[in-house]
Amino acid sequence: MDKIKYTIAGCFLLLSLTAFSQTTELPPTELYRPQFHFTPREHWMNDPNGLIFYKGQYHIFYQYYPGGTVWGPMHWGHATSTDLFHWKEQPIALYPDSLGYIFSGSAVLDAANSTGLGKDGKPPLVAIFTYHNMDREKAKRNDFQYQGIAFSHDDGKTWIKYSGNPVLNNPGITDFRDPKLSWYAPGKKWIMTLATKDRITFYASPDLKNWHKLSEFGKVLGAHGGVWECPDLLPFEYKGKKIWALLVSINPGGPNGGSATQYFLGDFDGTNFIPTDTATRWIDYGTDNYAGVSFFNTGKRTIFLGWMSNWQYAQQVPTEKWRSAMTLPRNLSIQSAGGKLVLASTPVEEMKVIKGTTLNIPDNSWKKDLPATHLKNTSGSFQLDFTANAAEDFVILLSNDDAREVLIGYRAKTREYYIDRSNSGETSFEKGFGKKHLAPRLSTEKTIDLTLVVDKASVELFADKGCTVMTDIVFPKKPYTNLRIETTSPATIRQVKYTPLKPSMVSASLIPQ
Repeated sequence: MDKIKYTIAGCFLLLSLTAFSQTTELPPTELYRPQFHFTPREHWMNDPNGLIFYKGQYHIFYQYYPGGTVWGPMHWGHATSTDLFHWKEQPIALYPDSLGYIFSGSAVLDAANSTGLGKDGKPPLVAIFTYHNMDREKAKRNDFQYQGIAFSHDDGKTWIKYSGNPVLNNPGITDFRDPKLSWYAPGKKWIMTLATKDRITFYASPDLKNWHKLSEFGKVLGAHGGVWECPDLLPFEYKGKKIWALLVSINPGGPNGGSATQYFLGDFDGTNFIPTDTATRWIDYGTDNYAGVSFFNTGKRTIFLGWMSNWQYAQQVPTEKWRSAMTLPRNLSIQSAGGKLVLASTPVEEMKVIKGTTLNIPDNSWKKDLPATHLKNTSGSFQLDFTANAAEDFVILLSNDDAREVLIGYRAKTREYYIDRSNSGETSFEKGFGKKHLAPRLSTEKTIDLTLVVDKASVELFADKGCTVMTDIVFPKKPYTNLRIETTSPATIRQVKYTPLKPSMVSASLIPQ
């Protein structure tokens, strides 16, 4: 980091944090378990699947291997919440069968019972997913991935696989997966957005069982450093105009290495996605937000959730009983930055359920250490908000008693935000983990507004109303109990607010269901 290059004009903020009382103490092997991000109680997890809100409950399904802490035969795990933060693990929803492993997909409410799979006059929930047939793959066939559906008559608790599976056969493509469903009201049809090797293919159906191809997108557009995965097609309203966003995850080829999620803005006419330009944009410039998709049935809100890891090192991270967490749930919206429209991400309002009392830190207190008794938090979990002068540098230093630190900052000259985790804690498990990651500042406003959300093993940066976002996981053996802000000018930072965040995942993750 460039701390030694800073001329500190007496402007620093040192916050020493004292502790949350926790009702459940994590054992030593659980050092890195997040406090308010969803994690499975044990075993391997990756992509979020089947995100849906129904009858007051949020459902997340996810790629899950109950036989170990590395990737294996994929199932759909399942968890539910009424507030997006207090999650209860449910029984496994979908198991592999003779057609293959259960890869990624989505879920919808078939409100009009277009499938005919409803029961007793009640509409079904319908999940669509990719079957991955290992026997066909081992036989070196190209058609080892195809789409199947399942349905639920009990609000998502249990699922019945459709007897007519697969509903969409493979045309001979090695990567033919990750279906995301949406309802296109003008055409009164279901749209499937599917990742097909190096592009996206759109399909349509009147009943979720019979599909026909509409169009393709992306063969010569966007980033192509790796295979395309986990797409999502989303409509937004911006100043009275409908704008469509197409999310596409890519592995590898991310802006800071490994896997990441790009997006395109444009129009969708029911058949084709027409981009407004050819720019490559990233929903998150950090290294640990992948395969994210939106919840179905959330009304005017678009709520996004990603897998908080990276295929570059996901199977080597130093957790023992479990691997991987989900990102914060985020609101997506269209915003203007630097004269261009961008897809912005901000933490959902439901975060209020884990927030403690906010401390407003007066500007004139920066020249002295704040008493620890003012903060009462050594959990290492908090939200920091402030505004800053975009013409000046600043750096936020999170450190612990092991002399480990993670640095989050801004360089005015290059107009870049960064996260430096080179000395953040355990980094030896993968040679590329301990690096400094960069993100461009897209806004041209003279003032930066910044929100930083810190959990036990992650930092999430939301800058300029979420126009630039960075998510990085970290592995400190002790919580970051010290916070300091360094600047090149005493007037750089204003309106600092510090909010401790309460654990929400401890009991949900550790108490058997």
